Amino acid sequence: MATMRMTFLGHVGFFVETRGGSVLCDPWFTPAYFGSWFPFPRNDGLEPAAFSSPDYLYISHLHRDHFDPEWLARHVDKRARVLLPAFDAPFLERELRAIGFEQFVRTRHAEPVDLDGLSVTILAFTTPADGPLGDSLIVIDDGSARVLDQNDARPGDPDLLRELGPFDAQIVQFSGAIWYPIAYDFPPDLKTRLAREKRVNQMARARRYVEWVDAAHVFPCAGPPAFLDDDLIALNDVDRDPANIFPDQTVFLELLRDAGIERGELVVPGSVVDLDAGECKVTHPGDKEERARPFVDKRAYLEEYRRDWSEWLVRERASWSHGRRDLVAELAEWFEPLLRRAPITSAGVAGNVVLDVGEPGSDVCIDLVESEVRAWKGDAEEPYVYKADVDRRLIEALLERRVEDWVNSLFLSCRFVGHRPDPANFNEFVMTFFKALSPERIAYVERCYRERREQADEFFERDGWRIERFCPHRQADLTRFGEIDDGVLTCSLHHWQFDLATGRCLTSDDRHLRSKRVEDSQP
Repeated sequence: MATMRMTFLGHVGFFVETRGGSVLCDPWFTPAYFGSWFPFPRNDGLEPAAFSSPDYLYISHLHRDHFDPEWLARHVDKRARVLLPAFDAPFLERELRAIGFEQFVRTRHAEPVDLDGLSVTILAFTTPADGPLGDSLIVIDDGSARVLDQNDARPGDPDLLRELGPFDAQIVQFSGAIWYPIAYDFPPDLKTRLAREKRVNQMARARRYVEWVDAAHVFPCAGPPAFLDDDLIALNDVDRDPANIFPDQTVFLELLRDAGIERGELVVPGSVVDLDAGECKVTHPGDKEERARPFVDKRAYLEEYRRDWSEWLVRERASWSHGRRDLVAELAEWFEPLLRRAPITSAGVAGNVVLDVGEPGSDVCIDLVESEVRAWKGDAEEPYVYKADVDRRLIEALLERRVEDWVNSLFLSCRFVGHRPDPANFNEFVMTFFKALSPERIAYVERCYRERREQADEFFERDGWRIERFCPHRQADLTRFGEIDDGVLTCSLHHWQFDLATGRCLTSDDRHLRSKRVEDSQP
């Protein structure tokens, strides 16, 4: 092939044909997150045979709108070589091996790999906050064109992106991919204000990436999903509501044009992009009216889409539970060993997380101070840091399937109501815990946090003392929980005490706190 050809498969899926081989990127066809998310515009009319035998497969990360194991298992030739991001944990490779892929090209962060005339460079992002414990982007270069497929990744270094260019095309996320603030019980005025800010901020971030990268052509992708379930269909942005966090491609393209950026291109499933020596030709399926319908007649389009998938949605709901389970007992057996392995995560939460299924005795309190799971006694007796009101059948499904990442299932489904005592207080450790519901996952998270703290080696000053920030017992943040009285620091989270003059632990013999008088710390 003399030119690079990219066929858009929907959401952020592309089949890239190059002179050095073909790459299938992030194909998503199966509705995700308990049947909440569907590709928009719909892609169920595409014929998989046209792109099911790639030379290479690239899955950017494990979010289910990027990693579609059911479709991959059924349609993609397992002889494809997988381009594997340099993640610090093997979760993506393990999932791909489980559905039959055996050949892997291991990459290093930001280092080009030569594949017999095709060059690929993958940037891997590996903090607990990056996707489901990892996210990535890819640069594909065959000599005729260079493409940056950014998908959901949010790199913070514009210089690094520029160094990988110049680019003929950039594929970038612009729309909502989160449950905040739409799933929360915030007061209506506050919720509207936060949603307006979210809509503006997420598109402004995408615009900054477009300006940083300065690609010749920009293809906004990776959103929004379509919500077809009766309980969720109101989440679709059918009338350009400024308080809706799911604007579609046409809204972002208009924002770019208003900013003087005329390089944006609309693609729909089946659109073909040919790139060669700076030239770009886009060929769309169907006529202009058909292509525009998802955006100009969205309400009718979504209603037709919903009708076509209504029987599937009935089956999906029926699959959530196969009988009542003892939620408290089973979650205690599962979670308590994890809590005992997670001192930094637990200290970061420093309170109760509640799963409210609307049944006293079955409502679950996850106590991240005492590392135990018990039946929740209610607001008055057991205040919470975070609470989710959720259909017990979804919790039963998570138990039955032993789902180790509830963010990549329950929370992204938007099928819950969230509560925070203080709407402004986002606690990243809550959702990090729910991403890490296995011994291996929680060990990875704890290691990431520990390494971050060791590198920072943080201290703070109070009452004439210079004190290490995190409690040696369970890593509580002593700027929040440390109380000093007569030279003794008490960590109010677990009530461990330390003599500041010596650092000796008064509660146990096997802990030591680094502390000095401020005057003794001066050079």
